[in-house]
Parts: sequence; structure tokens; C-alpha cells
Amino acid sequence: MRNESPEDKSPHPPPAFPIVTQSGIPLESWYGPEALEEVEPATDVGAPGRFPYTRGIRQDMYREGLWVMGQYSGYATPRETNARIKSLLARGQKGFSIALDLPTQNGLDSDDPLAKGEVGKVGVPIDSLADMEELLDGIPLHQLHQIRTTANSIGPIAASLIIAASERLGGAPDNFRVMFQNDVLKEYVARGTQIFPPRRALEFSIDLVEYCARHLPHWEPIEFCGYHIRDSGANAIQEVAIAAANGIEYIEAALRRGLSVDDFAPNLFMFLSADLDIFEEVAKYRAARRMWAHLMRDHYRAEDPESHALNIFVYTLGGSLTAQEHMNNLSRVAFEALAAVLGGVQTLATSSYDEAIGLPSAEAANLSLRAQQIIALETGVPRTADPLGGSYFVEWLTDQLHGRILEYMSRIADQGGALAALESGWLGAEIEREAYALQRGIDDGTRPRIGVNRFADGAPTPTSAFAIANDGEDEQVEKLRRLRADRNHSDVDAALAEVREAASTGRNSMQSILRAVQSYATVGEITSVLRDEWGTYR
Repeated sequence: MRNESPEDKSPHPPPAFPIVTQSGIPLESWYGPEALEEVEPATDVGAPGRFPYTRGIRQDMYREGLWVMGQYSGYATPRETNARIKSLLARGQKGFSIALDLPTQNGLDSDDPLAKGEVGKVGVPIDSLADMEELLDGIPLHQLHQIRTTANSIGPIAASLIIAASERLGGAPDNFRVMFQNDVLKEYVARGTQIFPPRRALEFSIDLVEYCARHLPHWEPIEFCGYHIRDSGANAIQEVAIAAANGIEYIEAALRRGLSVDDFAPNLFMFLSADLDIFEEVAKYRAARRMWAHLMRDHYRAEDPESHALNIFVYTLGGSLTAQEHMNNLSRVAFEALAAVLGGVQTLATSSYDEAIGLPSAEAANLSLRAQQIIALETGVPRTADPLGGSYFVEWLTDQLHGRILEYMSRIADQGGALAALESGWLGAEIEREAYALQRGIDDGTRPRIGVNRFADGAPTPTSAFAIANDGEDEQVEKLRRLRADRNHSDVDAALAEVREAASTGRNSMQSILRAVQSYATVGEITSVLRDEWGTYR
């Protein structure tokens, strides 16, 4: 060291982390008032509960009521899932999400050859009304703030199952709220559970939006989902922009049905992720609300202020979790949840520390719920609305994200809109390019992952966190066999004929599917009829 000349020595070592946000926005070392020269406080930021809702959709935010806490629940069988949900409710959870297994999400019954080995593995199998009755049995639906489900390609079928089951169990769908993903467009580029060709699948999703607007106006019939876009490797800008562009496709389709935007917009949700770049995530939620408020008021001429105020549902990002040193995920999930709360979201689900290995264990699910409860009741964060509002950095970053989101939405519009961009392959290529860059950053260490590319101790990675008994699939298949033997076959045939008639004529399918579900037609049988009429995506 003594032999080095002053010119050879850097006055400061380079930082051990990138000096851009995760979306690539370059950052200065500090921010002052000059950073906000292009931000108009009154019109761009405003006050909580007022247009453009940058600072939150309610004046007092969590002082009026905490966000809905609901974990992703579903595995093995409806009976075991029912027990897990009741356990979480007993620990203070006020809502839950029905995680459907992959066969159900793809419209397959548990005895379908394509379902073999997948029944109950990443969610709960729901083959018929009997399964939904078992799953909801004994759960006080009227006391819950919100129920959610993963149904995307089968949204109207899932809704019919919940409606019919609540009625069979002595309740009424008017007495509780359900939020459906029901966003099939992102399946083609992010998850892969699509069934029908995209344009026909979009109209199927709108069947549920239209039905809820006319019959269950307090239900939340669709989430415009950026979460799975982000979990596939997209950045925060693409996440919001693609979700909003997909939302525009659904809104336009609903308007073509004769609905007004105020008939359904107050109950729309955007489903976003919470990643570890805390300030970018906070700014993302604030920018999304500003963008949406202007879209609803200025473009769609919505008159109801509730239509302008974007509801946001957040799930902490599964893609940020690691199998290596998996207990570190407890910290990751807590920080991501904190970002969501600081950003003013309405519903929050937290990942479990073992999700990089398998489905959450009961202990892991409970700890994830506790992270939310600690933020809510011990940290003091919810005591004031938008606690980071007015920060030079956060306001500057919100404005940066808002502009870049609008710019990316314009690029999608130039492709002919989200549906055309999906069909041409442009959208998938954009996500793949960003996902590749993300993985390269992890591989070369420029994007730190503690325990993976920084400070890795070489400890073995667990191979299993939560084992699901193999006899659950056999139990489900046997239950399905008994159902088919015992039900009224003429009622099933007549109901499925109605589904076919609705599908072939373009009539809203909800009423016919509801009747088919009530006759104990299975998810696979209903989907098969629709597939015969609409074709399959290739």
C-alpha cells in the first residue's frame, strides 16, 4: 500500500450494489427541491383520498381500516384446505385465497390422464360443486373481508362454483365479497394455463364482469394482473404498463356489452407484486394510481370518483425468494410487505419462506401472516397516510415511473394494443428479453442475492419443505367416480346442452354454467363443451 501513488488510489471504493433501480432508472446520491421542478404538487400529487390518488385512495387510509390480509391457501384436498383456512382465520386473517391446482386451472378433472401426478400439488383440486361445498363448509363467509381465487381461464366456472356452494351451505353471495383474477391475457405470456384462443378467452372473462355488474355489483370480477408478468422477469415499468394495457382490452370489451364504465370500474383491482427495491416499489404503486385516475377520468369519462381510485392487491414476489439459505426469505418477505404498506395497497398476501422449495408449510404460512400483523400493529407505519409523501426522492421517482409507464403503454398501443401485441409475439419477446437480463445480473453478481451470489456459505439446499401425501389424488379420483355415479344424469346432460347453446351463439355463459354446476357437472365436462365450440389455443 505504501508503494502506491495517490493517483493509483480511488478516494472511495465502488459500491457493492448497483446505483440504478431494479428497473434501470439511474439514481443520484441525494435529492433536493430541484428534483421536483417538473412535479406540480397540487395536480400530480394532491392529498390522500383525492384525485389523482397518488397518495392513496382514502383520506385516512389505514386509520379507516387495515388492508385485507389473506394468504394463498390450497393443497392436497378440499378437506385439508378447509382445515388450513380455518387455522389461518383463527390466527386473525380476514380473508383467504383459494389456490387451485394446475389441472383445475386448466379445466381438467382430477381423473383426466393429463392431470395424473399434478392433483393437489400446487393448489386444491376442485372438480365439482361437491368439492367447493367441502372447501367452504363451516367458514363464516359473511364475516370475511374478501375471498380470492386464482381462476383465470375458468373465471365464470369458478364464480359459479362459489355462488352455488354458498347457497347450498345456507348463505347468500350478496353477503360476502369475492375477488377473481380472471385475467386470462397474461396467461399466454406469463403462466401458461390458457385454454381457448385469446380473443375468445377474453370474452369469456367478460362474461363474469358483465354478470357481476348486473347481479353481484359488490363482487370484484377481475384483477388486471401485473404480478405474474413481473414474476416472469419483467421490470416494474413493464409490470404496471402491461397490466394496464390488458385492463384497457377488458374495459373495451365490457363497454361493447352495453355496460357503462361506472357499472364495473369501482370494483376493479390491479394485482401487482412487491419486490425488494423498497423505494421503487412505493413509487410504483403511487404512479399506478396516478396513471389509472387520469385514464378513467380523462379517457373513459368515468363520473364516479370510485372509478378513478385504483384498488391495488399485492403479493410479495415469489421470484425474489431463494432455495439457498431459505430462512433469509423471512427478511425478504417482511421488507416486501413493508414496501406494499408504505405504498398504500388495499389487499396484501405474503409469500412463505419455503415457497422456493414447495408449497408453504403451516408454520411458514403462519409466520408470513405474522409479518403483516407486526407491520400493522407494532411498527407504527399505518398511523398516517402516505408517510413517504413529500420525500424529494420518492416524489421524483414516482414521477419518473409514471412517465416511463405511460411511454411503455404507448409502445403497446403502437403494436395495436395488448391483445394484438400478445398474438404477434411482441409482448412475450419483451418479457423474455428483460428476464434474460435479470438472470444475467444474478449470474454475474451485479444483482446481489445474499446466500446465492454474495456471502454464500455452500450449505446444502433443502429438497422439501412440505410433503403432500400421495393418497390425496387417489381420494379425489374416487370421490369423482362416486359423484358421477350418484348424480342425475339427465339434469347434467340438459345443463351441458345449455352451456353448448350459449357458447355457440355468443350469449353470456354465466347462467348456463351456473345451472351446470348446480347439477354437479364437473369443471372438466363444462370446459370440454366450451373447448368443442371455441377451440384450443395452440
